[in-house]
Amino acid sequence: MHWLGRHRLLVLALICVFCTGLILSGHFFPGVPFISAPWRGEQSFEDFLRREGRKTPAPADFVFLGIDQSTLQLPPLTAEEIAGNRAFQLMTEKPFPWSREVWALLLDRLFAAGARVVIFDMIFNPPNDGDPAFHAALDRYHDKVVLGANFDMANAAQAVTPNNTLIPPPQLQDDRVGFVNFWADQIDGKIRAVTYRVTDRELADLPPDPSEEVYQSLSARGLAKIGHANDVPRDFRGHMIRFTSPDAFAPRPLYEVFDPKFWHSNYADGAFFKDKIVMVGASAQVMHDVFDTPMDPTTLGPALHLQAMAAAMNHEFLRPTPAKTGLALVGAGGLVAWSLVSFLRKPLFCVGTLVLTTAAYLGAARLSYDQTGLLLLTVPVLSALLLSGLFSLGLEYAIERLEKLRTRRTLERYVSKNLVKEVLENPDSYYSSLRGVRVPATVLFSDLIGFTTLSEKADPEALVSQLNEYLSRMTSVVFSNGGTLDKFIGDAIMAVWGNVRSFGMAQDAKNCARAALAMRCELKKLNQKWREEGRMGLGMGIGINQGEVVVGNIGSHERMDPTVIGDSVNLASRLEGLTRIYGVDILVGASAAELTRDEVHLRSVARVQVKGKSKPVDVFTFIGGRNEEVDPEFLKWLETYEEGLELFRARDFTEAKILFSRFLEFYPDDLLAKMYLNRALEYEKAPPDEAWDAVEVFEKK
Repeated sequence: MHWLGRHRLLVLALICVFCTGLILSGHFFPGVPFISAPWRGEQSFEDFLRREGRKTPAPADFVFLGIDQSTLQLPPLTAEEIAGNRAFQLMTEKPFPWSREVWALLLDRLFAAGARVVIFDMIFNPPNDGDPAFHAALDRYHDKVVLGANFDMANAAQAVTPNNTLIPPPQLQDDRVGFVNFWADQIDGKIRAVTYRVTDRELADLPPDPSEEVYQSLSARGLAKIGHANDVPRDFRGHMIRFTSPDAFAPRPLYEVFDPKFWHSNYADGAFFKDKIVMVGASAQVMHDVFDTPMDPTTLGPALHLQAMAAAMNHEFLRPTPAKTGLALVGAGGLVAWSLVSFLRKPLFCVGTLVLTTAAYLGAARLSYDQTGLLLLTVPVLSALLLSGLFSLGLEYAIERLEKLRTRRTLERYVSKNLVKEVLENPDSYYSSLRGVRVPATVLFSDLIGFTTLSEKADPEALVSQLNEYLSRMTSVVFSNGGTLDKFIGDAIMAVWGNVRSFGMAQDAKNCARAALAMRCELKKLNQKWREEGRMGLGMGIGINQGEVVVGNIGSHERMDPTVIGDSVNLASRLEGLTRIYGVDILVGASAAELTRDEVHLRSVARVQVKGKSKPVDVFTFIGGRNEEVDPEFLKWLETYEEGLELFRARDFTEAKILFSRFLEFYPDDLLAKMYLNRALEYEKAPPDEAWDAVEVFEKK
């Protein structure tokens, strides 16, 4: 640490170089986990900018007529409405795809209303009824119509075009046909770029050759029809576009164009379509013409073509940060971090400056996107800045923490972990409590059964090893459930909940209950392990009580011990001793049982008066947690046991005997039921005096 102090700037520089190099390596090794994460995250950040940043303005003359569910099904029409409407007759004769005469009628209607161009995001490939009528309309409006074609990429980029009846071959060279394909990002399948022109070589994943036959996209054909051919990029690569708002091109139901009511009310008898560019395509989800884009995972295909046209018309194309510039920016991020940490010695001031620098760079990235369309490299740059800065700050912080940690670990060898934590984090409140204060707490005593016999026979070294293994497991359970280890008493453990920091009486009691059940489980595992090793298994008794205790520093001037004292503590200790009498491993006082009733399955054990207490208390045992797998049949028959115990305490020994006997038919080895059955039989023959209240008095500890 002394060496680190003397060479601080050098060490900080090495850390920044390492962190920056780590980020830079992700660019060259994109398949390596973790180090490539900032570069993958850049894509998500750029998508965020697309959603939140400036959008391409949607041209007011773009209209999307959608083949939606209402158009496919058609609303209820009267016979008169169908009889007087040729389009409705054709649309009701058979389900979609209808006779192509429908599209001829649509073109006549739209162009009669003054529409400028009609674009079909549809591929009219198989022959169908009405092809001659549609062919005639296509010829009639040759300079105003565009149809779709498709490259089947799953089948060697085979072209699927309008059939020969509609457009004579070669269809893709006809200025009325454009391909509808969008090529998604290979990493996440999202559409971010539009390809307006392709060649055969490019479709075969070969470098494009401009001398080859060039195919135009649907959007490029549409732009040419409206006089914007010069706005179409002349190259053959994908162009990232600035999207319009997701709802910019909301589809209008196609059938409304043929319905006189809607034609009049919604479209002003056709005046709405004057000088409009109309896109016709699927908008019903069942037709699956949707694409995943940064704006919406269900962007409709026809709307995406309109977005591609709008971006080209407004020259709204995005460009990434050049690779060399991006790498230089990452290096600059590490350099800035080193400068800040090296010369701003106050940690909080340094952190604040890092945050402000990050915010400023994010603002610059947003401004660059909105104003120039440059996607300024952001996530890797800020990763280098923050990783270098925080690691450098962490080094200085770690040196200080190591000293504190060494102190804490030394204390934790002698004092409970949560006690050490309270002393270090809230020393004032803790030290004031050591003078003596009454608080509600839950106390647990546990003791091994059979350990004395084992200690007389076992090898001392093996004995200590076994005891330490047991105590380590049990202590870990106490700590993991928020308890304080008050002390070890030989092989016994005293733990408290609520003395150092309380989570409320009920929660403290529940935490203690969870610890007791976990101790039971851990001992089972230990016994299995010990027996497999040829060692003797051990039993355990646990006593739990909740009540008011005195918390304070107890002891002499030479040695003080922070602990808890009081009747509630004594009762917990007595209950632990009674576990051997009643043949259960856990005994719980009434107040603790009531607080944990919704956490565990309880079983009544007895009404006892222990040594040093003048009043009897009801004691219970835990069957298991309500979140554990407990035999439902046992819980069902436990009701019989509880009813028998109530009758026993009410002096109805005959009925109690019957219920205990019934319970024992199913669980013949149950010690509590046997004990009460024997007593019921005794009292049935020789009833106790009138003062008897079912209380068992214990004169010994």
